[in-house]
Amino acid sequence: MTTIVIVGGGHAAGQAAASLRQKGHDGRLLIVADEPYIPYQRPPLSKGYLSGKDELQHLYVRQAAFYEKQAIEVRTNAHVDEIDAAKKTLRIGQEQCAYDHLLLCTGARPRILQAPGSDLAGIHYLRTVADVDRIRSEMVTANRVCVVGGGYIGLEVAAVAIAAGKKVCVLEAGDRVLQRVASPELSRFYADMHKSHGVEIRTNCQVTGFAGDTGVREVQCGNDTIKTDLVIIGVGVVPNVELAEQAGLACDNGIVVDERCRTSSPDIYAAGDCTNHPNPQLGRRLRLESVPNAMDQARVAATNMLGGDDIHDSVPWFWSDQYDVKLQMVGFSADGDRQILRGDMAGHKFAIFHLRDDTVVAVDAINEPREFMAGKKLFGKRVDATRLADLDVETKSLLD
Repeated sequence: MTTIVIVGGGHAAGQAAASLRQKGHDGRLLIVADEPYIPYQRPPLSKGYLSGKDELQHLYVRQAAFYEKQAIEVRTNAHVDEIDAAKKTLRIGQEQCAYDHLLLCTGARPRILQAPGSDLAGIHYLRTVADVDRIRSEMVTANRVCVVGGGYIGLEVAAVAIAAGKKVCVLEAGDRVLQRVASPELSRFYADMHKSHGVEIRTNCQVTGFAGDTGVREVQCGNDTIKTDLVIIGVGVVPNVELAEQAGLACDNGIVVDERCRTSSPDIYAAGDCTNHPNPQLGRRLRLESVPNAMDQARVAATNMLGGDDIHDSVPWFWSDQYDVKLQMVGFSADGDRQILRGDMAGHKFAIFHLRDDTVVAVDAINEPREFMAGKKLFGKRVDATRLADLDVETKSLLD
């Protein structure tokens, strides 16, 4: 009987298990997850789950009954301590487990901000259900919330905290919020939107320390001091590659895989946020923190572990929900050298198309799902820029 083991408890792990059964794997299928939960979605953690709108069961990739019906073993609160790639075994505590194929979906962990006082109570990172449970509990009595990091996670947390009636300050070390992931125009839009809701945003603000007695009461930024009752830090993530490195797998800002999601060791695959993978659409390697990427890679890995020959070749896309604004993005705006705006930024309903040599390389759509869907189809294609800029011309007509 063929045994496939999946290490991880996120989107990629849950999708891979489902795909393996759907594609005909009838052997042993084991998921090993560090946390005390079956595989769950992480994006709602900083949105619906933090706000209390989403219950834990709504986060699960599949409900527990699915795994039982499909005879998928799920070991929670379990940790893989060692992989022996030569012998095709892994160790879970004192138990040795043999595998025929192994899929690593180890994800990523928050980057830790090293500063004096960073061990004070009331300072949190947001990555797991347990993280959010602690933040939710302390947010009840907190009046002032300080968010360190102006990326998507930080801004999503700020939106939830404002809705909960808190005084919120966002500290960003760069020149603007979303500096690493968005165009200056989109950064300004989000900064203005958050300020209109009462969020204080400080840019070029490098945190130098934290102060307090039994818990954090101040965030120090050079000579400036921000009073606070609760701190949430979101300054990026680090891929979890330690297990792969121990197994002798090639790693470089993630577990290095090929277009078939194979690692440098036969019969070991990897998928999700932990991977450094080639993207044929862009002609370069990437490490993406993206649910669509994790699920696509999981499906490809499942097919190939069963003897198939699928290639991971998808357009990178992302989303973020803040207040009543839904952002959907495809591609990377930094790849463009020209922008075309369609819609009304002031009315929170628009799309920015990023072009290079009249080729669509990225689209940022705010409350415009039709523009986003058309943009996905136009990605990588040359367009008539004059027609694209004409609001009387429907974007989808450019596909003809």
